Amino acid sequence: MTEPSPVRPAPAEPEPDPGKQLTAWLCGLVRARQYGQLADLRRPEAVTQARLIAANFAPSEETRPVFEHVAFLFARYHAGRLDPSPGSGDTGAALGRIGTGAGRGQANPGAVRLLDRVVASRRVPWRHLQHVVERARSCDTVPPSWAVLTEDLAGWSGRGRPVQYRWARSFYTPTYTPTYAPASTSETPTSVPRPRGTAPAADPIGDSK
Repeated sequence: MTEPSPVRPAPAEPEPDPGKQLTAWLCGLVRARQYGQLADLRRPEAVTQARLIAANFAPSEETRPVFEHVAFLFARYHAGRLDPSPGSGDTGAALGRIGTGAGRGQANPGAVRLLDRVVASRRVPWRHLQHVVERARSCDTVPPSWAVLTEDLAGWSGRGRPVQYRWARSFYTPTYTPTYAPASTSETPTSVPRPRGTAPAADPIGDSK
C-alpha cells in the first residue's frame, strides 16, 4: 500500500513593508478626497488622528517620528492635487528631476545646492527635505518614493553614511540603479492597509471635509 505523501507547510507570507503600507494609506486619502485628514497631516505640531495613524505604520517606537514626517511631506506635495503619486526612486533621483527644460538636476544650481545641504547633514535634514518636496511640487516633477524615503530616513545615521552616498550617486549618475529594490511606482496602490495597533472600523480615516 502506498503511503500518502507528507503535507508540506505553505511558505510563510513575507512581512508587509511598512513604508509601502503607509504609502497605500496616504494615496487612499487623496483618492477618497479626505482633505481634512490631509490638512491635519500638514500641521506636524498638532496631535491629530491622521498623524497618529501614520505613526502606527512604523515598525518600532524609534521610527514613529520618521513615518509622521514622511506623511507630512506627502501631504505638502499633494496640497491641491487630485491624483496621488507614490513617488519614484530615492531623494537624489527626485532632485535630479527638479528644474525645467535643459536646466534640470546637475544643470540646476538650486538643485545642486539643495543636494549638498541634504547630504552634509548628520541629522535627518527635515527642513531641507521639505524644500526638496516643495521644489518637486512647484516644478510638477515626480517626488521621491515615499516608501523608499521612510526606509532611508530610518537608516540615516548608519555607519559610513550609505544613504547620503546613495542619494548623491543617484543625483550625479542618473543611470545608477540602487542595490535595494525600491517601491514599485508603475501604479498607485489600491488597497488601504490598517496600521499596527488599530482596530477595524467602517471608516478608519474619518469624515472628509
